[in-house]
Amino acid sequence: MQFVFNEKAGEKELGIKGEQYKYLVKIRRHKAGEMIALRNPHRPELLYHYRIESIDGRRAHLVLKQSASECLKAKHPLHIGWCVIDPKSVERVLPMLNELGVAKITFIYCRRSQKSFRPDFRRFERIAESSMQQCGRSERMKFELMEDLESFLNTYPKTAVLDFCDDVLEDDMEVETVLIGCEGGFSEEERELFSSCKTVRLDTPMILRSESAAVAIAAKILL
Repeated sequence: MQFVFNEKAGEKELGIKGEQYKYLVKIRRHKAGEMIALRNPHRPELLYHYRIESIDGRRAHLVLKQSASECLKAKHPLHIGWCVIDPKSVERVLPMLNELGVAKITFIYCRRSQKSFRPDFRRFERIAESSMQQCGRSERMKFELMEDLESFLNTYPKTAVLDFCDDVLEDDMEVETVLIGCEGGFSEEERELFSSCKTVRLDTPMILRSESAAVAIAAKILL
């Protein structure tokens, strides 16, 4: 755990109780005299270092010792356009995408997306927030929803498309926005929409699931 979110972080003194007390004292076994790092969820770019002054059976008393602007994020932003799949599949890989540094995910209803699937952004944000505390990232991942692929491409015309083709995504290729299909891939009508876009593939003979492709291409571009 690199830091803990607390809505009162920044105050000179803090009282920690409830679930956060249980986590820090009972699970992480922090003791009086130790330093812990906190961020305020409303100002995540600031990092606060507190000393635990005292601990009783239900509450820990913290005193602010140091604060600084410390923004931790990927070297360059990556935006993923992701055709809608089962949200449970997204949730399984979302911590990995957050750790890799993906800046934004736009979910798009494509022809082969199941319309009954609705991304739960509040849940996604909670998962990403938990991941931030683990990996140290201070910049929040953004989420967006678009109703069709045409709208997405009109908004982000410089999109690169991950699809079956001859061109392998090279290490030196600069990509800011990449489009990933859902299970079953893109229809021929959709391929006509992005016929003018750069189309690439990963250097593997395997057929990847949509969520596997998202993690693989994020790692390829960001690491």
